[in-house]
Amino acid sequence: MGFWCAAAVAVIVAAPVQAIAQAQDYPNKPVTFVTPAAAGNSPDVVTRVVADKLTQLWKQQIVVINRPGAGGLIAAQAAAALPKDGYSIYMTQASTYTVLPIQQEGKMPVDLHKAFVPIGMVGEQPIAVGVNKDVKANSVAELVKLANDNKDGMLFAATNRGGQAHLTGELMRERGKVNMTFVHAAGASVSINDVIAGRIPIMFEGLAGMAPGTQGGGIRLLGVAAQKRLPNVPDLPAINETIPGVVSSGWIVMMAPAGVPDAIIQKLNKDLRAVVAEKDVIERFQQLGTYSRDLTPQQTDEFMRNEEKLWWPIVRQVEAEAQKPAAK
Repeated sequence: MGFWCAAAVAVIVAAPVQAIAQAQDYPNKPVTFVTPAAAGNSPDVVTRVVADKLTQLWKQQIVVINRPGAGGLIAAQAAAALPKDGYSIYMTQASTYTVLPIQQEGKMPVDLHKAFVPIGMVGEQPIAVGVNKDVKANSVAELVKLANDNKDGMLFAATNRGGQAHLTGELMRERGKVNMTFVHAAGASVSINDVIAGRIPIMFEGLAGMAPGTQGGGIRLLGVAAQKRLPNVPDLPAINETIPGVVSSGWIVMMAPAGVPDAIIQKLNKDLRAVVAEKDVIERFQQLGTYSRDLTPQQTDEFMRNEEKLWWPIVRQVEAEAQKPAAK
């Protein structure tokens, strides 16, 4: 074997060894988390719970940088430009992958699948359906019948057009053949007030966001769009029990800029799965209507791609309806 061939083999062998050594020493300096969440909202709090726990585990400071706006595009562009060394992490949210690519179809300045690689699931926030306390329905099945027996159907409130709560209502409408129509509201508090006052009978929102209405008794929960009943509210049925396929949540996934060594990705995944499995984290997450999944990077990638397959057709339909001229 010639000198240059031997040198090339040595480099090839040394590369994975060096990556493993880097992972074993990781992290040895502060880490940055970039999130599209606005400071103080539920995904931001979830991110900071994880950041605090990993800071304790790593003995290295984690700095959370909030880059909200443009449906998650600002954070995605900022994160894509970060160093590919494992010290810059992107805490993405569902809408960046399920809504933004359709709203920006053909105009996306960053290719999400090429720019990032999944690390693991931080948490999901299932969307619940609630009704005004006087609505004569005590289950999802009864609500569907009530809406379909009314020739004009029923209205449902959700925070933002194209947001996860709105899309959940559209998914339930489609899968359950439910005669109901979306009413936009400028914030969960507005929706809650409208439902409590009886102006709108139905509302879709995350459990934490719905809490001000349910705690006061003005809103009754009928179901949650989770795969199965949630451990801390076992008496609340999954909508999926009545209308198969109505599974919907906002989610937070930890990602890295593409190019980070796989050994570091695997180390990050291992540490993330460890902290979200801690009892106090599970309890804090549940207070925030958040539930984690024990997923590998590969399973996380599969989950995200399945979410795209589910939501892209619905988002396209919502966008098309939004473009229709208003009836006179």
